[in-house]
Amino acid sequence: MFSTFLIAAVFLLAGVALLSVGIWIRKNGHFPNIHVGKNPAMRKRGIGCVETQDAQARRDNPRAVKERSETK
Repeated sequence: MFSTFLIAAVFLLAGVALLSVGIWIRKNGHFPNIHVGKNPAMRKRGIGCVETQDAQARRDNPRAVKERSETK
């Protein structure tokens, strides 16, 4: 059981090390920003992230029609 855990931990550490080699080698290395809202091609098409679209939809609309309350 312990040997299986040890082998899995070694593979996990090796994977993380191999994925971060490019970041370590570059002078100002950092993970690439793959967020939809920061992608210039997506912004050009008018596509935003879900969180931004949700925040825009929740803003108060000054031209919205007020609904009547149905009280009896």
